[in-house]
Amino acid sequence: MKVLVFHIGADRYGLPLALVRRVLPLMELKALPLAPDAVAGLMNLHGASVPVIDLCRISGGAPAAQQVDTRILLVDYHTPEGALHALGLLAEKVQGVQEVDTAALNPSGVAAAPFLGAVAGDAAGIVQLVRLEELLPPSLRALLFRPEDQPS
Repeated sequence: MKVLVFHIGADRYGLPLALVRRVLPLMELKALPLAPDAVAGLMNLHGASVPVIDLCRISGGAPAAQQVDTRILLVDYHTPEGALHALGLLAEKVQGVQEVDTAALNPSGVAAAPFLGAVAGDAAGIVQLVRLEELLPPSLRALLFRPEDQPS
């Protein structure tokens, strides 16, 4: 399976490439007053407002460093109710695409963060998969994707 590899803090993570619609350069985001820390802001994507989640913040760390290799990963987020929404993920040190042998994936054995999935080792260390469908807690989904915002 091909995964897009990036960092959350010092650790490497991967998102299955099939879930990534586009990799965008870091851009100016509109701040959302009173939004939870994990919400980096809104980006303007061809006239549409798309919420952006800071992967470092949602995992309990400091805000993502705004460096040359920090990117916004545009993904299609499927809610448990079946709705589809565009979502941006602010990711540090985006390294590119890497092949991960699905047979080599092992459960992480850690339940602290439900959005973190299986792990695989390679010459550079461990890559842990992000489970996109588990990334947003219900309260944050309700804030970002109100029913009246759903496409018709």
